[in-house]
Amino acid sequence: MNTLLIIQIFITLALIGAILLQRSEGGALGMGSGGNSSSMFTARGSANLLTRVTAVLAALFMGNCLIMTVITSHSIKNETKVVSQTPSQS
Repeated sequence: MNTLLIIQIFITLALIGAILLQRSEGGALGMGSGGNSSSMFTARGSANLLTRVTAVLAALFMGNCLIMTVITSHSIKNETKVVSQTPSQS
């Protein structure tokens, strides 16, 4: 479980980095465009790569979350079975 948690931390940091490296194409409040229409098509190759990397990291993040949830739920069920099987002392 600790290994999955460490992997989750690395995936999270990589996902944050990939998101921060991407260029904002939404034109947040119209800043940065300067009215130049040719700036919209610059560095498309790197944008596609970053989009794919972000998608893969997001899928890994979600998959790792699901795996950790399943493992945790199984370990909790096993602990409750052990507790219910022990004789109560009165």
